[in-house]
Amino acid sequence: MWFSLRVALAGFGVGVAVGVLLAVAMARLRVLERGLLPYVIASQTVPLVALAPLVAGWGGRLHLGGLEWQRWMSVALIAAYLAFFPVAVGMLRGLQAPAAESVELMRSYAASWWQTLIRLRLPASVPYLMPALRLAAASAVIGTVVAEISTGTRGGVGRLIIDYSMSASSDATRLYDAVLGAAVTGLVMAAAVALLEAAVGRRWGRHA
Repeated sequence: MWFSLRVALAGFGVGVAVGVLLAVAMARLRVLERGLLPYVIASQTVPLVALAPLVAGWGGRLHLGGLEWQRWMSVALIAAYLAFFPVAVGMLRGLQAPAAESVELMRSYAASWWQTLIRLRLPASVPYLMPALRLAAASAVIGTVVAEISTGTRGGVGRLIIDYSMSASSDATRLYDAVLGAAVTGLVMAAAVALLEAAVGRRWGRHA
C-alpha cells in the first residue's frame, strides 16, 4: 500500500499541475479551449489497459540526463493521465464562473488579465476545483493499480492482486486483502484531499 500510495501521490501531483495549467491556458485563449478541449475529453476514451504497456515500453527507452527511467515512473504517468482530466475540466469551469459584471468591474479598475485571474477567477474556481481534486485523487489510485497490473510493476497493490489471483482457488482471502488494500489507499488519498479542502476553506473563510 505504501508503494502504491507514493506512486499515486506523484501521479496526482503531476496530473493536478498539468490540469491547472491547461485550464488557465484555455481560459486565457478561447482558441485554445476550442482546439484542446475536444482532445482532452477524447483522451479519456483510450483504454487504460492498452495504454499502460505502451507507456512502460516508451519509458524504458528514456534517459533524463543521468536519471534512468524507472518502471514506477510509467505507473505514475498513467495515474497523472487519469488525474489531469477532472482537474482541467473543473478548473476551467471555475475560472469561467465569475459573472460578466464582475469581470467588467475588474476591467473598470484597469486590472490586467493576470490580476483578474488572481483576485477574481481563482477564488471563484475553488468550489469547482475541490470536487475535481477528489475525483482526481480517486482516478490516480485507479490508474496506479491498473497500471501496476498491466505493466507487472512489483512492490504495489496491483502486483499483489496478480500474485494472489493465481492462488485464489486455494486461498481467496489473500486476494480480498489486496483489493481491500487498494480501497484503503483510495481512502487515504481522499482524506488527504479533504484536509486540503478544509485548509483552503479556512483560508478563504477568513478572507471572505
